[in-house]
Amino acid sequence: MNVDTEKLPSNLSTRDRAPEPSTVFLRPWLTWTAGFLSFPLAGLAGTAVAGRVDSPVAALTAGLVTGAVIGAGQGLASSHRLPLVRWMVAATIGMGLGLLLGAAAVGYGTSLGDLAIMGAVTGLLLGAAQSAVLPTGRSERAVWAVTMPVLWALGWTVTTLAGIDVEKAFTVFGATGAVTFSALSGALLHRLLPVHSSPTTTSPQNPAEDET
Repeated sequence: MNVDTEKLPSNLSTRDRAPEPSTVFLRPWLTWTAGFLSFPLAGLAGTAVAGRVDSPVAALTAGLVTGAVIGAGQGLASSHRLPLVRWMVAATIGMGLGLLLGAAAVGYGTSLGDLAIMGAVTGLLLGAAQSAVLPTGRSERAVWAVTMPVLWALGWTVTTLAGIDVEKAFTVFGATGAVTFSALSGALLHRLLPVHSSPTTTSPQNPAEDET
């Protein structure tokens, strides 16, 4: 028996239609970008615990605290693509070691050049740690690892050029740098670990393990 599809209820076709590709990108990307709020919170937490980043102990302690908060924020904002606990641990270790080495490499300086170098070193260690738990293939992990130094250096550059008082030796760049970093890293995450649509749901290509 032939069915006149033009007479089917309009709500049926709407309900069963897959989301548009732009929606699949936009929603996870906006959620990830909104996670920039974890950066100023992480900076406040790191400063409260360790004070100014002007010594090895302060840099390591502040980096560990800051990394834990940022890792938790990114994991929660990843639309279930990242393993929350492992991502948080990786960010804690990577940020702690990265800030320790990065700050020492520039003599705890706060000039634009110093902070860009510090950011690059921090991103190098952090990106390596995060890539180890990124639920993708080796090539995608390598792309994430080599991109993080660039984005972290950019974050500090944007914050400095925005006129933030970076001479206070903060643990992480400010909101302007965090928005820039999150927007760009969110686009990268979508490229490496996209969210695909189905007729009834939206799910990541490689769902992260449910770790809470």
